[in-house]
Amino acid sequence: MYYTMSYASPLGAMTLAANETALVGLWFDGQKYDMEGLNGAEVTEKETPVLKKAVQWLDEYFAGRMPAIMSLPLAPEGNEFRRRVWSLLCQIPYGQTTTYGELAKTIEAQTGKSMSAQAVGGAVGHNPISIIIPCHRVLGASGKATGYAGGIDRKIALLHLEGLAVKE
Repeated sequence: MYYTMSYASPLGAMTLAANETALVGLWFDGQKYDMEGLNGAEVTEKETPVLKKAVQWLDEYFAGRMPAIMSLPLAPEGNEFRRRVWSLLCQIPYGQTTTYGELAKTIEAQTGKSMSAQAVGGAVGHNPISIIIPCHRVLGASGKATGYAGGIDRKIALLHLEGLAVKE
């Protein structure tokens, strides 16, 4: 069973999803991979303690403060590789960026397996918990904002909110 609720962000409507204990999804409505993983599952629209906490986190974030990621129970659903990438995303500090290539090098160092920036990009693109798992902080090799499922304009706006100027 999943629970969902809507959130009116300054960048557009969003949908949050949680199970009984953790946040499993946060998407801009209509974005690429919107509600991925919930297809066929029993879903009820209802504010739960987890969703309420996520809304408080988002309110703080959009007010220009960086709430701690660890203050929220997160349970993104994906294979081991994707979860590894999403874990690395959580380590990118507020107001800082990295590249797909740098993430690939980190995974290669951790696992000893050759890794491509494109493979990392695929995992980043399927991040089911936008903003909170900060996939918007990953840029292309040239420092250009690329590849955001919620739209490049939103990615740039999120980075600007964090005080960063990025190439379009």
